[in-house]
Amino acid sequence: MIYFFISDHHFSEYGGPDGELGASLRYLSQRFTMPLPELKATLTDIGTEELNHLEMIGAIVYQLTKDLTEDEIKKQGFEDYFVDHTTGVYPQSAGGSPYTTASMQVKGDPITDLHENMAAEQKARSTYDNILRFCDDYDVKDAIRFLREREVVHYQRFGENLRLMTDKLDEKNFYAFNPSFDKKCFKNCMKKK
Repeated sequence: MIYFFISDHHFSEYGGPDGELGASLRYLSQRFTMPLPELKATLTDIGTEELNHLEMIGAIVYQLTKDLTEDEIKKQGFEDYFVDHTTGVYPQSAGGSPYTTASMQVKGDPITDLHENMAAEQKARSTYDNILRFCDDYDVKDAIRFLREREVVHYQRFGENLRLMTDKLDEKNFYAFNPSFDKKCFKNCMKKK
């Protein structure tokens, strides 16, 4: 059986530091300070998709843990979690730390935030890679492979957005200001192109 593995490690993708909950909140929060409509749209789309991924992970965990017996709970080392949450789907890391927004970043600088997002997608992909190394349930593996592929696509979209953002800036001022905050400078740099 893989109940403990799924419940414990999949919770990391549900509410861990590199999980789907943090990704959706990060992207939907960062969109407000993006100076270009194309960037806002990407963050809205991917942030919404991450909420769908959160639902998928939650459904997997629920389906694999809903019928656990007391013996299975003990055998799989699931009793500490069970005491606090029974078999409810609770956002936490694989190590048992509850979800916290301290693990996500919203800087308000589009260049910084886009780099953060690319790194976040790579970390999530790595977590899915690690889950695939240990998972022996083919139905679960198919869903995890799909989610892993989406992390790769998101990484590429954020890279495209970073390129779009930096192409709109004056090369000499690439890191001289925050385009979402210093709007006058951003507009002047765009006029020079």
